[in-house]
Amino acid sequence: MDFINFIPNFGGPVLTILAFVLALSVIVAIHEYGHYIVGRWSGIEAEVFSIGFGPVIWSRTDRRGTRWQLAALPLGGYVKFLGDGNAASVGGDGETEMARNTMLGAPLWARAVTVAAGPIFNFILSFVIFAGLLVSLGQPMTPLTVSSVPDWPESRAMELEPGDTILRIEGEPLNYPEGFGAALDALPSAPVLDYEVERDGTRMTLRGPHPAPSRVQSITPRSAADDSGLRIGDLILSMNGTPVYSFMDMVDVVNAIGAEPITLSVWRDGAVREEILTPRMVAIPQEDGSMRDEPKMGIGNGGLFFEPQTMTVGLWEAMKLGAQQVWFIIVQSLNGLWHILSGAISTCNLSGPVGIAETAGSMASQGAESFITFIAVMSTAIGLLNLFPIPVLDGGHLVFHAWEAVTGKPPSDGALRILMAIGLSLIGTLMLFAIANDLFLCP
Repeated sequence: MDFINFIPNFGGPVLTILAFVLALSVIVAIHEYGHYIVGRWSGIEAEVFSIGFGPVIWSRTDRRGTRWQLAALPLGGYVKFLGDGNAASVGGDGETEMARNTMLGAPLWARAVTVAAGPIFNFILSFVIFAGLLVSLGQPMTPLTVSSVPDWPESRAMELEPGDTILRIEGEPLNYPEGFGAALDALPSAPVLDYEVERDGTRMTLRGPHPAPSRVQSITPRSAADDSGLRIGDLILSMNGTPVYSFMDMVDVVNAIGAEPITLSVWRDGAVREEILTPRMVAIPQEDGSMRDEPKMGIGNGGLFFEPQTMTVGLWEAMKLGAQQVWFIIVQSLNGLWHILSGAISTCNLSGPVGIAETAGSMASQGAESFITFIAVMSTAIGLLNLFPIPVLDGGHLVFHAWEAVTGKPPSDGALRILMAIGLSLIGTLMLFAIANDLFLCP
């Protein structure tokens, strides 16, 4: 049984907890394995590899003497190398700490690459997931060819069928993928448009809705749409009485109304229902690199109204796009953090463990692909966070190693204790603030 596909059937708090623990455990396991395997390759032996903290619920010792264990609190993990005084690899045990096969006794290069390997493995996990999804799911064929069409209301009745190749809409070529966005923007807002298609070798003109319809393609976790009764696949007919036919129609209405309640007329499974939601201010990257808070409902781009036939993506292309996606997340994360610190955008854009858990549950409820994508995004974010030059994080250890490379000796034990205390205070303060955001300041 596919456990990831089974998770959404639980729903509610159980789904949130299970999804959060599963995602965090995968990300932590990969991160710590990076430390472990590169340390082993560098000649540093590991005593304990632990997923979770607290009482041990399962363990086994391999032939190398490393104890692999699962602990009761699945909120992190660690690798304790031979001679370490603690799980953070700070200080020694007073006996074997300076031997070559220990963290403290290994050459500087070995210690540095072992520390850096954790975040790097997080980036590699994200890269593999993004590239793997592209290879397994493929990308739309060119020219666009219909694979399946939805069952929609008669007011937006369509005459397209599976196998139709779309040549033009309202007399204009779609130019997919180059120029596709501009072609969509140029189309009129109307319930039905003229499609020129090729079917079984014959060209014909048929009716169909706007290719990028006012449909709920995805729902952003912890958004107004996520808290409402909307579901993926819902077709939005009107907003505050104004008919909407394309995704951009919805964007225009939200931009005009702002963060005020909007009444939606929604078509679902042959029936029309009403939903009321209030858009929330969300930090959005601008073309000049800045970020600005804008009202958003939390409904993902409507995509195409039909399912397109797909073609296989080459491995090299998938790898290139996967790497680009990892880099994009890193850049946008740093950009967002800078704008939060500078006061340009709201601190509500910073989520803590409660918000992340809710996001995990929401993404799991949207299906395996969404949940796996969430793991990829979070893996990059956690890898980046661990590279921050804060004592107790991997980035802090790398700063210590850089100091040793320049001065010829590591920081003193007294200095390390003080710096570690400062680092723990910073991380603890940030965590408390993020939890307050989740629970009280930014509900």
